[in-house]
Amino acid sequence: MTSLEAVEARLDRILDPYRGELEEFEIYGVPMLRRPGAHKHDWFAGVQRTDRAVKFNFLPMHGQPELLEGTSAALLKRRTGASVFKFTAIEEPLLDELESLVRRGFDSYLGRTPRRDG
Repeated sequence: MTSLEAVEARLDRILDPYRGELEEFEIYGVPMLRRPGAHKHDWFAGVQRTDRAVKFNFLPMHGQPELLEGTSAALLKRRTGASVFKFTAIEEPLLDELESLVRRGFDSYLGRTPRRDG
């Protein structure tokens, strides 16, 4: 397994807890998860490997930037767009933090009060 394949697998595991409640689909060839019956541009998250990095696409942070409050500078440095984080290696502390962000974002995406880790 290459380094990027390992990063892709680790980022995919972040989404595993949500696969039972969300449906898989593709937008512009990128695999994503969304609530069942949602329109094409109302997606939750997905993982996309490129030649040089792995992108973690996470739409809730675009529509609700308050989800990023308290996010470390190190994770924010990985942010490359309104809804994208980019990784080239597994950095467990950052991926653990991303998992926490995704948990809060999932609740928000489904219209629930976001959980706070603690």
